[in-house]
Amino acid sequence: MTSTAAKPPVLQLDATVSGYDGLEVLKGISLTVNAGEFVTVVGPNGHGKSTLLKTISGLVPLRGGQISIDGQRLSGKPHETAMLGVAHVPQGDMLFAQMSVLENLLMGAYLAPDKAEIKRRLDEVYTLLPKLADRRNQIASSLSGGERRMAGIGRGLMMGGRILLIDEPSLGLAPLIIDQVYGVIAELSKAGRTILLVEENPARVEDLADRLHLLDDGAIVWSGKPAELMARDELLATYLGG
Repeated sequence: MTSTAAKPPVLQLDATVSGYDGLEVLKGISLTVNAGEFVTVVGPNGHGKSTLLKTISGLVPLRGGQISIDGQRLSGKPHETAMLGVAHVPQGDMLFAQMSVLENLLMGAYLAPDKAEIKRRLDEVYTLLPKLADRRNQIASSLSGGERRMAGIGRGLMMGGRILLIDEPSLGLAPLIIDQVYGVIAELSKAGRTILLVEENPARVEDLADRLHLLDDGAIVWSGKPAELMARDELLATYLGG
């Protein structure tokens, strides 16, 4: 959890509407993420969490409202979002299975201006995620689930991402591995990264996130501190089955 007093907003959504073909998924989402803040969006599966991150990164077209980075309104093109420092760590990581860890990491640096910047980013990733340095020459398909998730985060950092969009990092992992992955995310937050993370289980971010939004059927139905939501049994039961 970080101190965000007097820090400016870096990511802002205003009445954002998006979806697929004839299906409207996000129904007027408005939220703000300040510099260095850790914000989480929770909600049941199939209610728009992944679509939210894909819309910000330009993978799902914006149908209404607007999204801004540092006050600059986005046009909806993925390369524009990446150039502005947004890195999307998708659900399931989507690593190239037959490429090495290093090769996968370097795929994230395609917009880096020069080799010196690539080396700087790679050194940073290896410092934050030393297991990736140990596994750099290992084929991605041979990694454990937790290592794959960390490699996905590392590739996001290789994009130069100062704003990380992280999609359900706990999905499909054993409890011990989930703790390790969230430990890495906590370190990134302490280091000053701005994080917007989506997750089904609010208990996983109770001690980490600065703010939390509850998403249901494509709309934000509650916002506040994670501990406040965990104390609201009626909300947990109604929206999350807790």
